[in-house]
Amino acid sequence: ARGFSLPLQRPADCGDGRYFDISRLACELCGAHQRPSAGGSSCVCQPGYRMVSSNGGSSVICEKCPENMSGVTQDGWNCITCPKGLTSEGKCKCLSNEILVERSIDGILLNEASCIRCNGSEQSFSASDPSGNRCVRCEQTFINVSKSCDCSSPNILTGGLCFSASESLPPKGVATVRFGQLGITLTSAWFLKNLQSSASACWLYSNLTACQALGNMCVMNMNSLSSSSTDACGLFQYIYASTARLGIVHSIAFWRHNLPWLYYGDQPGLASQVLEANPFPTIFTFKGTDENVKLQFIAASFDAAGNFLKWQNLEGGILQLCPDTQTKLNAAYAFGTTYQQSCKISLSKILLDFANPIFYDLFLEYNGDNGQQYLWAVPVLNLNLQYSEMFVNQGSNMNNWLLTRRFFLVDTLSGKENDLGKLPRVIRIASKITISIRLVSHTQGGTIYPPLLTIAYTDVLVQNPETQSVMVSFSVNYEMNQSEAQIQTDITLGVLGGLAVLWSLLKTAGWKRRTGSSIIDLQTVLKFLMFYAGDLANVFFVITVGTGIYWLVFFKAQQFVSVLLPLPSQEEEFVTYVACAFSLKALQFLQLLVSQLNIDIFFIDWERPKGRVLKAVEGEGVIKSTAAPVSIWRTYFIANEWNEIQTVRKINPLFQVLAVLFFLEAVGFSNLALMDSSSSLTRSSESYIAPWSRILRFGVSAALWLAIAFLQIIFYSVVYERFVEDKISQFVDLCCMSNISVFLLSHSCFGYYIHGRSVHGHADTNMEEMNMNLKREAENLCSQRGLLPNTDGQTFQISISRKMRLHYDRIHETLTRKRGPARLLDSSANTFEQSTRAYNTMNKFLSSFIDHVHKEMDYIVKDKLLLEQILGMEFMEPIEKSIFYNDEGQSFSDVLYYGNEAALLIFDILFFSVVDLASQSFVLAAVLTYLQQEIFRFIRNALGRKNLASKTLVDERFLI
Repeated sequence: ARGFSLPLQRPADCGDGRYFDISRLACELCGAHQRPSAGGSSCVCQPGYRMVSSNGGSSVICEKCPENMSGVTQDGWNCITCPKGLTSEGKCKCLSNEILVERSIDGILLNEASCIRCNGSEQSFSASDPSGNRCVRCEQTFINVSKSCDCSSPNILTGGLCFSASESLPPKGVATVRFGQLGITLTSAWFLKNLQSSASACWLYSNLTACQALGNMCVMNMNSLSSSSTDACGLFQYIYASTARLGIVHSIAFWRHNLPWLYYGDQPGLASQVLEANPFPTIFTFKGTDENVKLQFIAASFDAAGNFLKWQNLEGGILQLCPDTQTKLNAAYAFGTTYQQSCKISLSKILLDFANPIFYDLFLEYNGDNGQQYLWAVPVLNLNLQYSEMFVNQGSNMNNWLLTRRFFLVDTLSGKENDLGKLPRVIRIASKITISIRLVSHTQGGTIYPPLLTIAYTDVLVQNPETQSVMVSFSVNYEMNQSEAQIQTDITLGVLGGLAVLWSLLKTAGWKRRTGSSIIDLQTVLKFLMFYAGDLANVFFVITVGTGIYWLVFFKAQQFVSVLLPLPSQEEEFVTYVACAFSLKALQFLQLLVSQLNIDIFFIDWERPKGRVLKAVEGEGVIKSTAAPVSIWRTYFIANEWNEIQTVRKINPLFQVLAVLFFLEAVGFSNLALMDSSSSLTRSSESYIAPWSRILRFGVSAALWLAIAFLQIIFYSVVYERFVEDKISQFVDLCCMSNISVFLLSHSCFGYYIHGRSVHGHADTNMEEMNMNLKREAENLCSQRGLLPNTDGQTFQISISRKMRLHYDRIHETLTRKRGPARLLDSSANTFEQSTRAYNTMNKFLSSFIDHVHKEMDYIVKDKLLLEQILGMEFMEPIEKSIFYNDEGQSFSDVLYYGNEAALLIFDILFFSVVDLASQSFVLAAVLTYLQQEIFRFIRNALGRKNLASKTLVDERFLI
């Protein structure tokens, strides 16, 4: 680093007597009798010295001039006598209206310079030019007023123009510019030089350039009227009001002849008429042979002095201060494509690129019915304008707006206080430009209102341009009146929300019936709120999915433009709906998880001892004959199978997440969520990528989730479960082959029963006998598996009586007094024997209950009414007898993941969408969604295993 380093020096650091060597990039001393040049990159001779030779840099040789020829010629190479004195640089000077002559006509150097006065008489009317080198015809106003080139008193000289004192002139202008953001009011050198002359020339002579220059100064002053009525805008308004006799231009009431069009008028409510009274006479289409998706903006440009420069098409980035490729810059004017661009630009670049301000009058080009090209004026909403207390260009109330016409991007001129060649003290930058396109309400033919250009300026105090920067942005927004859509959404929400209340009340009534309680207490209210949370989540989900798919289909597929996407600010309510849906669905999901982890379950073993065995009685020393023990392994086996199906779903969660991510990112469905009119799934890397629409992102992802999940469910139901494996049905078959029934209680007085009593009498047998039993069953050589004779119904919904529940609880209390041995070998004999006795008691009680042994706690079997199935509740209350409802749909899966697929799927979709809306990343959303699925599956398995061990006395170590 030491070998390739050099000190940093700038031309400003060199000081007197030194110049900046552009070869060495360092300051060097000038030679004898020399000083740095104005640019600082070379040396020139001091006053009183002439150059003998010069090769640039310090290669200059200077020689002192003799006493009688102390002046130096303008080129610095010769000495000359100066009759009227010297300038500070040692050059000859002349009086005003005189020109300096140092050489004869044939180029011979004179010994003495002469100052020749320009002839201002009537025949010549000449005066020296600004450089003082030649005589030219003097300005016409001098001739008109004084018939000469002299503007002596009482005539008025201002801005290089001469006006007669007897003429009616505009009021004397105030050459101040206010920079409100900084709280600075300064006297502008440009205004001081040109304001009064421009106003006077415009007023007296209708000078077109002067009128334009006066208008530009008003625009530089933010079209605002200060407390003084004679600032730039005050003078413009004075002339505007006094020239009504001149007529108007192009039948536009606000465009006065000879004057620029600056204002639309200050009548209250005029802005809404301008923006909404007359649609733009062009139809825009996205597709078809008449495709029209280009906005042909064109601007008339003027310099600060009022000279017309040219017509400029906005394509190419005229209004975009941020650099970008031509293709991406031009994308701003593709109809239907929301465009956003922002960047930070250094002040030094702005001063370099915008040394002279350019003013624009913006129009939108269109073709008339006769093929003639026409222009539609684009109004400007200047957010910095302060016209009067009546008009404030903030907020959405158009009645308070004052629309203007002319604008600029950067003003580096009005902020200069003294020398116009120096850096300005303050510059004003258009930091935020927005073009708003509004669709005509209820249009079916792609009609829009006139565009609106909204512009906000930032005042910057110039201190160190190299380190200062400013943030600028440019955007094109498309909007339509969303009030009708909002009303329809509110109505839908109100109707569905009311239905959700009724549905939740029915669920609560059914829940009260199933708990065997008729008292409305705090628990009942909380349960109703939980039901309502889940149902209201479904309402929000339906509304948001419907809204997302509606915008996706109708915006992307339309030919004639009839709808436009909501703006980001208008999407906030939609995002709130999604957040509400997720929060409420998460609450329902957690409640579902808790309820599944607290179900009562018991495996009824129908196996009876085969014969008797001799067994030594502990402590007595005798051998007695007892019934042969029944193997517990079948119960452990069924318990393990139940444990495995607790989190089985109707879809594959991993495949679901990967498939959604594949279609979004690899296939390109995510491109449908861009705020442009294209329905293509691919985008070129060179083309402009529009910002994301949160509504479209939700619509695309939710539609894919639902479509893929629907296909998965169909595949699993029609193909996989029929030809590969159906774990739920297989569990029922396994119970029958194991001679074990499952008794489930999800509520106090409601649950499910799986009848697994073997038709063969025994299941604890060898392989040969087991195969024989299966063969006999396949050949219908044995009875059917159903609970009732000659039926196949094995699964039931059960509504048990209060008496039955109390008897169950008494036994269950003994069973769960100690939640199973923590370590089987270390358990005390008394506790183990007590648990075993309780287990046998429960098994005996439930098996005898199924066999109708207890007449006081008997049950009947019946079919559910259709309305009961639809409402998910039971009309009959089991007072004397319990009721077993035939269940062909294996509804016991309601206590498993399998029977709650809809709730799980909606929760996954909402979780994915919330993460995506927050991060704008489908990949992150997919990863986090899969992680939460696995976490909750782990929790459900772990706690479900503990509950299973606690309720069935199956040691948790045997649940693998």
